Amino acid sequence: MKKYIALDNPFRLLYHKCRAILANVIYGFPSRDMLIVWVTGTNGKTTTCNIIAKWLKSAGKKVFMFSTVNVIIDDEEYTNDTKMTSPDAFELQRLLKVAKAKWCEIAVIETASHGIKMHRIWWIDYDISVLTNITQDHLDLHRTMKDYVQTKLKIFKNLITYRRKGTFKKTAVINSESNYADLFLDEVYDSLYSYGHGSENSLSYSGLKSDISGMSFDIVLPGENISVKTSLLWEFNVYNILAATGVFMSFGIEKTQIAQIISKVSGIPGRMESVENNEWINIFVDYAHTEDAIEKVLSYISDIKQTWRIITVFGATGDRDTTKRASMWEVVSRLSDMVILTQDDDYSEKTSDIIKDVLPWIERKEWENFWIIPERKEAIRTALLWAKKWDIVLLLGKWDEHVLMTNDGPVEWHDKTVTQEILKQIDENKVIE
Repeated sequence: MKKYIALDNPFRLLYHKCRAILANVIYGFPSRDMLIVWVTGTNGKTTTCNIIAKWLKSAGKKVFMFSTVNVIIDDEEYTNDTKMTSPDAFELQRLLKVAKAKWCEIAVIETASHGIKMHRIWWIDYDISVLTNITQDHLDLHRTMKDYVQTKLKIFKNLITYRRKGTFKKTAVINSESNYADLFLDEVYDSLYSYGHGSENSLSYSGLKSDISGMSFDIVLPGENISVKTSLLWEFNVYNILAATGVFMSFGIEKTQIAQIISKVSGIPGRMESVENNEWINIFVDYAHTEDAIEKVLSYISDIKQTWRIITVFGATGDRDTTKRASMWEVVSRLSDMVILTQDDDYSEKTSDIIKDVLPWIERKEWENFWIIPERKEAIRTALLWAKKWDIVLLLGKWDEHVLMTNDGPVEWHDKTVTQEILKQIDENKVIE
């Protein structure tokens, strides 16, 4: 029936709301005994969640975290194989109850617009709302950007209406440079941290230095600077770190601890994750799947690439917002030296149909540094064989997930593992002169 009932059908939304209420009742409202942090936005949510959770753990807190990529319950961590950013209401309440039983005091939850619109997070008492950014996405559900923005805005509008837990302030942490930021900044909160590049923000940064191994910069606070170093790459991660710093400060963690904790946070699975190899190739796996995210990744690499080539392997997800395909592929084509069009998650669409849909937006002729290789494994193999020393190979769209959705259902898949297998084959068959 799901195929024939629109995602935003009122009866379907009511059904999900009833499920959320029932899930809360069955599991005993576990969120009431924890401080809850929502992290929403189009891009950067998973990285920000991981930074927040791992910082808080480093500060001695017992933490539950649910993100698109992974789940943390105190000292346990495992992969999220549901392919859902916001889980089913029953699963989320079950996990919160498990976390409560393990004495977790803070929950950090990645919150997609689907989860908000479909009431998966209904009746969860939350305390901090974080906005990373907003660009076009999920119009298959929302139909208009206005509805997409208003859906995310709900968790900021409603923040102060939820029950206060002791003296903890209802806090918003907002990227002031995001599209539509004014709508979020104009709401009423007990406490507000704005972040961005300008000095008018509660949190800003200066003196950014970066290379292929990491970054260093100053976090600028009122009256003081904190010098930090991190192994995280790319300027957009500075913004994720600033967002996490706002959350960290709302918990009253001493500012003197921040630099030390930031230095301990390593890369996030599937987010510009490097794949080590013996070929002297720079290989990265990343989730970028919107125009904004792709442009940020490719623009940053273009600024530091020297004479290296950028070889991008990319597809488009089936059964999702098709209106963004043109803009995504325009960016990939414009900022990559070589492009391979391949399969992503197809769901009910055929790979060949998705490829036909995006071809008009690629301003290259096939064989002119542009190839169509529908089978994703062969596309990755081709990119690795073409790559020369120091070239940059980007595998976009699939991140750290462990399944590929085909017309016949899910099959086992992991971009990084597949890449490592191909690299091993290349090493074993290398001819040494």
